[in-house]
Amino acid sequence: MLADRTIDPWKVGDAESVAELLQGLDGVDAVGHRIVHGGASFRDAIRIDDQVLDQIAELTPLAPLHQPRALAGIKAVRAALPDIPSVACFDTAFHARMSAPSAQYALPEVWRKRWKLRRYGFHGLSHAHAARRAAAMLTRPEAGLRMVTCHLGAGASLAAVENGHSIDTTMGFTPLEGLVMATRSGTVDPGLVLWLITEANLDPQEVRRGLEEHSGLAGLTGGSGDMRDVLVGREQGDPLSMLAFDIYIHRLVREIGGMSATLNGLDVLVFTGGVGEHAPPVRAEAAARLTHLGVAIDDQRNSTASADADISADHATVSTLVIESREDLEIASQTRIVLSATV
Repeated sequence: MLADRTIDPWKVGDAESVAELLQGLDGVDAVGHRIVHGGASFRDAIRIDDQVLDQIAELTPLAPLHQPRALAGIKAVRAALPDIPSVACFDTAFHARMSAPSAQYALPEVWRKRWKLRRYGFHGLSHAHAARRAAAMLTRPEAGLRMVTCHLGAGASLAAVENGHSIDTTMGFTPLEGLVMATRSGTVDPGLVLWLITEANLDPQEVRRGLEEHSGLAGLTGGSGDMRDVLVGREQGDPLSMLAFDIYIHRLVREIGGMSATLNGLDVLVFTGGVGEHAPPVRAEAAARLTHLGVAIDDQRNSTASADADISADHATVSTLVIESREDLEIASQTRIVLSATV
């Protein structure tokens, strides 16, 4: 039996803490770990051994905030449960088979080969669950369905999902690319970044912190970056909150349109993640600007939706769903698959 409990590596740093969290469970047969970055090496979940652990550690420069904490969690679990198999499940793996036009940057070949520069994408565990759950809710096979899954939280990304597989996504080499997020800028002109370093004489680390920690909704409003605060400010007529919301929606709608073009049409639009699940105004404003694709939502269904829900208007040709983000279920599923294959 797999343990039905989530351990947060941001809070766990030693085997004693893990052992304490595992108390009360009726046995543990396996542990699945969420790993943000799998780089070019990991295209699927994999059972963890010392070699895999070293490879994950080598990817730390690509995800310096998340990778060390994931490694700490793995080491703590292996110390507490030395005879129990651990499986690494990667946020990048769902996007690992994107075709070259979606995955490659137009950069010098020597750079791309030396440093494995490509678009990796993230939030893959959430996107994978959302796509599979959407097909189940609609009682349709994933084959033939063209979906855009919108993972909207503090971090945010979209995926174009065709036949159950990601064929495009908005995040790239790092989680900075794409949508406006809580504290991350999303896509900006690379020339602007270069100008800040070479002409404004900002330290590269200062630029990095600015783009990752002080931009997005926080940078636009001067506040927390939490969408709930932005919505309150918007309702109260705060001009900064109103502008931040409009910029957020503009980028979201533009990118949904781009994902739909990649799919050559749209059958299903999915909202998931903290904002996607709990911010009806975001869903309503986005849907209102996507009517040309066949998107239409019912106001009552949207305002009262709790995951998992179909909020489509009766006349809509595109199904719009709100789905709870369950990365834990995706990790459990992938862990079972890996261990079943290695028995």
